[in-house]
Amino acid sequence: MSDPITIADFEALAEAKVPPETWCYFAGGAGDEVTLRANVAAFRRWRFRPRMLTNVAEVSTATEVLGIPLALPVLAAPTALQRLLDPEGELATARACAAAGTLMCVSTLTGYRHSEIAAAAPGAPRWQQIYVLADRARTEAALDEAADCGYSAVVLTVDTPYWLWRERDTRVGFRAPDDLPLPYVGNPYAPIAADLSWRDVDWLASRSRRPVIVKGVLTREDTLLAVEHGAAGVIVSNHGGRQLDGVAATLDVLPEVAEAVAGRVPVLVDGGVRRGVDVLKALALGAQAVLVGRPLLYGLAADGEAGVARVLEILREEVWRGLVLLGCRRPDEVTRAHVEPTVPYDSPA
Repeated sequence: MSDPITIADFEALAEAKVPPETWCYFAGGAGDEVTLRANVAAFRRWRFRPRMLTNVAEVSTATEVLGIPLALPVLAAPTALQRLLDPEGELATARACAAAGTLMCVSTLTGYRHSEIAAAAPGAPRWQQIYVLADRARTEAALDEAADCGYSAVVLTVDTPYWLWRERDTRVGFRAPDDLPLPYVGNPYAPIAADLSWRDVDWLASRSRRPVIVKGVLTREDTLLAVEHGAAGVIVSNHGGRQLDGVAATLDVLPEVAEAVAGRVPVLVDGGVRRGVDVLKALALGAQAVLVGRPLLYGLAADGEAGVARVLEILREEVWRGLVLLGCRRPDEVTRAHVEPTVPYDSPA
């Protein structure tokens, strides 16, 4: 293949390079992988309504989330076990995100300590993703370390009271190596606290001394509860189709969540983003920004830090071109009026 110019190109390069017994973990989803496929397909069900003669001589992809300035409305989603794809793992991703001017959300299942990641990209913005473990003392120690390292928010994943058994992993025989460093869980199958409730959002905000963003809401009801319990933001997420199979695609849920929030806190979304135009559709349906996981992993597997950097650059370029042709000068100018549901048709006539 010539130099990759799309996310799909990077996916092909990564799949060819990574052994199948490892690739399955990063590419697969739960059950029949209905939701995994739905996340991507949902973006095809919306089309643009561009506006003309809007003076797009100066266009910027810059935005901000929770007061953090970003060069583009794309954040790095928390993704686990990155050292299986590249020896530098999260260090490479952190440097690439910093160079691109965006924020990295670091998984609890990171292969490097928060202090090491902070040292790799000094001064860059970072959030800490948290699974509250059954061993809460271990979770509290991780919270303290990330706070000391300047992580500005905690992202609480709420859709994982248990690790789900994924059939693709089982068929291929995936198992994380026993010697894989995982400083905050010890092993990737450490028990999670299944007794979590909405009161724990309050506890986490108090304990961490940082804003808490709730990741994994898929309904109006849970969105309202998140805001009621002090969430500083919500992320519409179905875990990339890796938990309960058969739930809605995140883009389909996004308008309901945005309406329930009514501007009180930022709404973010992940799942299925493969193009800059996907980012713009998410903005139009109520997101302030998106998080991407698999695309950055494709870049990491294909070419380490340089691959992650190029994936982010591809997305920034595509967002910029999309803004220009949509008739918008900034991401916050993209509104619901810029998209409409796609009407199925057999021909462009």
